Amino acid sequence: MSKRQSAKYKLDRRMGENIWGRPKSPVNRREYGPGQHGQRRKGKVSDFGIQLRAKQKLKGYYGDITEKLERRLDAVVYRSKFTPTIFSARQLVSHGHVYVNGVKCNIASRLVKPGDEVTLGKKAQEMALVAEAQSLPERDLPEYLAVDGTKSTYVRVPTLDEVPYPVKMEPNLVVEFYSR
Repeated sequence: MSKRQSAKYKLDRRMGENIWGRPKSPVNRREYGPGQHGQRRKGKVSDFGIQLRAKQKLKGYYGDITEKLERRLDAVVYRSKFTPTIFSARQLVSHGHVYVNGVKCNIASRLVKPGDEVTLGKKAQEMALVAEAQSLPERDLPEYLAVDGTKSTYVRVPTLDEVPYPVKMEPNLVVEFYSR
């Protein structure tokens, strides 16, 4: 979830899937890849190509690959349904609207420990963005978070199969890719 360097919808079309699960994605309109050669036929993908595509999809979803992805503060804010997208979660944190254990924190990459309480500031609680995100039916709250209104408690570090993704991610293929 580091700063995005490329267009996220272009990445959607390159992967051929709506990675973030947003309704405005161009994959919903065009099934082919971006650019001049996007409509050409695609050849058969090798095992290495499948692993590479899985790694690129996971990297595109997060913008950065480490083992501690779901412990990041912006990931916890997004999974707690305080914001509708990962990108808006990062912005909410960097603008200083999020408190960890009662202390203001504006570092999106901060790692949250089990037992930490993440709360929203007064201004953030009144934002239309937060109200919209909490009413979205498309996401469920994960079991490793205890959410009560605008307060979220990080209970434990999740396992790979507990992390909810909008599309099918294959972390085992990414592990195989890096074990070469």
